[in-house]
Amino acid sequence: MVVSMTGFGRGQVKSETHTVTVEIKSVNHRYCEYYIRIPRQFVKLEEKIKKKLSSYINRGKVDVFVSISGDSLVHRTFQVDWRLAEDYYQLVQSIKEKFSLDSSITLQDFLQREDFITVDETDEENEGLSHVVLEAVERAAEQFDSMRKREGEQLYKDFLFHLKHFEKNVADLRVYAPKVTVQYREKLEKKMKDYLNEAIDEARILTEVALFAEKSDITEELTRLESHVKQFYHSVQSHEPLGRKLDFIIQEMNREVNTVGSKANDSTIAGLVVELKTTLEKVREQVQNVE
Repeated sequence: MVVSMTGFGRGQVKSETHTVTVEIKSVNHRYCEYYIRIPRQFVKLEEKIKKKLSSYINRGKVDVFVSISGDSLVHRTFQVDWRLAEDYYQLVQSIKEKFSLDSSITLQDFLQREDFITVDETDEENEGLSHVVLEAVERAAEQFDSMRKREGEQLYKDFLFHLKHFEKNVADLRVYAPKVTVQYREKLEKKMKDYLNEAIDEARILTEVALFAEKSDITEELTRLESHVKQFYHSVQSHEPLGRKLDFIIQEMNREVNTVGSKANDSTIAGLVVELKTTLEKVREQVQNVE
């Protein structure tokens, strides 16, 4: 089964006091990497989130965004440093007396000094909310997985389309390749007749043709290409991560096509090689999207 590495999913779960929204998106990546943004009170859930997602994801760069709205996740209290406030008051009073100042100390004077009054925050107990977060992750992952499979179906159809074209070109090569040797012999005989007035040395002709046929023979390369195509077809039917395997098969196919191109002594074969390479490039680009 072909599954795309790119996808998006969103899940939302509400409790009596909070609403948890989880969004998951992924892009192509050589390995599997997670980037989780979650309120610090729930950082401890990161490993559980990764474990839950691992049943859906094998490869890709995955971003997970967890947002929580509703009641505050922290309890805030004011703390007053009464000793420092008392010292401040006595200091101001002393300054007033020493310099005979008339101004008085107001409440605003104390409230403006942040060193007197601080706000302490303590995390609320949110064990029940942790289950809500994981449930939202599950819902987002299901939608995310569904989208990737739909895209995978389109990739699968695209693979079949291009491989059919590739197979046709390989079949054309297999039919046409033997004709190249025949054409070479005809050209060689014609040249020898044009330049030599004596009888043609048949043994020499056969030797030259045999050497040419050996150097230009692409039978093995075509057989391997046909085998690789069958492997590709078989692989996209399996239920396992395919991306790296398909990428390897494409590399092997490209190597065989390059060998055929290097042996090409004919414009028709060269044209078919260009077609093969163009098709392989299209398939390779799509393989980069497969998990």
